[in-house]
Amino acid sequence: MSAISSAEVARVASLARVALTDEEVTRLAGELDAVASSFARVTSVVTPDLPATSHPVPLANVLREDIPGPTLDVDELLAGAPVAEDSMFLVPQILGEESGS
Repeated sequence: MSAISSAEVARVASLARVALTDEEVTRLAGELDAVASSFARVTSVVTPDLPATSHPVPLANVLREDIPGPTLDVDELLAGAPVAEDSMFLVPQILGEESGS
């Protein structure tokens, strides 16, 4: 017996104000029934001794170790900047003086 009927799909589509053709209602009823059947199969396998998982494979730290490497020289870095001052990029002010910091 189908868990989701064409009449149920048509009723929900009407409530959601979604216009569906008869062919779409029939197709969606079949697709939604397949989804509901899949959930039912998964639910039947779940037992109290089976731990819940958020990922099928246990994860370990997949990030590389953070090792400092060579950095750019400040003068070399600022050489390409249009304007620099006190070892910093100088950019136009975009906020007013009213900030309290």
